[in-house]
Amino acid sequence: MRELPGWLKATTTVWLAAAAAVHLYFGGFGFPEPIQMRGFHLLVFVPPLFLLYPAFPGRSPARRPSLPDWLWFLAAAAPHAWVIWQWTAVADRMEYVDPFTPVMMVLGITAVVTLLEATRRAVEAGLMWMILGSIAYMAFGHYLPGLLNARPFSLAEIVESSWLVPTAGGVYGPLTGIVATTIAVFILFGAFMQGSGTGRLFHNLGAAAAGRFTGGPAKVAVITSGLFGTMSGSSVSNVITTGAMTIPLMMRIGYRPSLAAGIESAASVGGALMPPVMGAAAFVMAEITAIPYGEIVVAAALGAALYYYAILVAVHFEAKRAGIAPMPPETIPGWREVLADAHLVLPIGVLVWLMSEGWSGNYAAFWSTMAMVAVSMLRPRTRMGWRTILESLANAGHTMAPLAVSIAGSGIVVSALTTTGLVVALGGIIKVMAAGSFPLLLLLLAATVLVLGMGIPTTPSYIIAAAIGVPQILELGQVALGLPQAALVLPAHLFIFYFAVLADASPPVAAAAFAAAAIAKASPLMASIHATRLGIAGFTVGFAFLYDPAIMWRGSLPEIVLVVAIQLAALAAIAAGYAGFLLAPMRWPARLVLGAAGLFAAFYHAVPDLLRLAVAAGALGGIALLQRLRSNA
Repeated sequence: MRELPGWLKATTTVWLAAAAAVHLYFGGFGFPEPIQMRGFHLLVFVPPLFLLYPAFPGRSPARRPSLPDWLWFLAAAAPHAWVIWQWTAVADRMEYVDPFTPVMMVLGITAVVTLLEATRRAVEAGLMWMILGSIAYMAFGHYLPGLLNARPFSLAEIVESSWLVPTAGGVYGPLTGIVATTIAVFILFGAFMQGSGTGRLFHNLGAAAAGRFTGGPAKVAVITSGLFGTMSGSSVSNVITTGAMTIPLMMRIGYRPSLAAGIESAASVGGALMPPVMGAAAFVMAEITAIPYGEIVVAAALGAALYYYAILVAVHFEAKRAGIAPMPPETIPGWREVLADAHLVLPIGVLVWLMSEGWSGNYAAFWSTMAMVAVSMLRPRTRMGWRTILESLANAGHTMAPLAVSIAGSGIVVSALTTTGLVVALGGIIKVMAAGSFPLLLLLLAATVLVLGMGIPTTPSYIIAAAIGVPQILELGQVALGLPQAALVLPAHLFIFYFAVLADASPPVAAAAFAAAAIAKASPLMASIHATRLGIAGFTVGFAFLYDPAIMWRGSLPEIVLVVAIQLAALAAIAAGYAGFLLAPMRWPARLVLGAAGLFAAFYHAVPDLLRLAVAAGALGGIALLQRLRSNA
């Protein structure tokens, strides 16, 4: 991102802060008509990206926008300004029936082209190519044979479906609507949390809770990153924010650079799984499924806790094997220091309470943000002055702008998938490959989501994969699991969601792991490999959502306890087997036994649950007993 000159930096900051403030106001007092809100959202957030991000880093001016950048700015603003001006005509027109005028054609092409360029600059080139490929498929899909064949589309149909179909997809579709409303207000809540000093509270809490134990800095990184993830919703920004502190500290006390990067990236990726916010994709899930967001958060809570449990256990075994000491006592904050910021937890409680009472997400986030400002005033060290409030608004705007274009671009992809019938074709291909096997179907879908996540962010990856995979899970799942499709909707979406999140840390291309590796000056591939095995709980929990519904609090208390116990034992066995340490260092035979027992318990759902628990717990207990007897001999 450019470091703009003083006057332009100030202007851009005020622009983004004002845009964010308007979103916050609407969140509390009601939104305008959907087409107006979406137009305003894109008008204020797409054009500034051409000033903030150079076209070609290293070749474009680094400290000022060029003339082409200003032309891109004006071109990006024109279509959305027109939609706001003509919103009644746009809202009243019948899609694909009323004429798509030449003016609409020019503006639609301009909107799509500027969106593609903004995506390339500010998000990911891979997402740009996916959007472009979707448009190309609409244009040339009728030349393809077999399942991939599509009907011919005119240029007007392609542009209209990509741009101006507010009820179904495209740039102005429902996905842009959910970002412009609920997600935007939650991003503001996260920005105000950071501005109030809640980040300091989280770091001090993690250090005070885990710093005195073996491998303390790594455990602090895990706890802190999980807490930070409730604010940022972005794994890469989470890595950059917390990793700058935790990765060098881990390396200083003995962790290998690639392992330190892997720990940080696995912990940061899991932030998107952490209630009560869970990142943008969870709000999209609520919109797609019509399941209340509060219900999604509750269903995902145990899975998130297990994810961080697995990382902490793996970090502990790695530290014991390497003989890594706790943090130096002088670097560990006292509980008095932690409690000095404890009042900042109150707005999070307000958010949880309002959500549990059934208030809309944007309304709950609005009042929680107001509560954050009010609560911060209770002590001088957390008090938010006008400069801090302006900075928090601007930070929220900087986060919203790239998200706006990535979600609008995802709307184009989803529109192309549904309009051409490609979503049915791809689902059919996966279904044929699965050959009626539900476990194989899940493996193919997991691989599909991980591949999608190589080139595009979590939320677009989830949206696209859910459109392809969820219908297949519902169809085969009701036969394989003996459950009605309605009971499988949330587990199916959570399955896709977990793998979309894990893609940010999984090789060969892992954005979060690569960012952590850059800080550690380590191999990105090795960092992503470590992050993947440390985040193994994401894989086990993803499958458990479908095979063990008790993990979503569905079932009796004994059933929930049994499923959680299986995961605890399985994840501990896998972590110990990989690290080569339980109570003492282990040789390969014992490591293989533990790893196999853990994988059996986590993934082999064809046997009774008690047997799965017995295998994992028995392997852990047996090897621990042997090690204890050997040490006493």
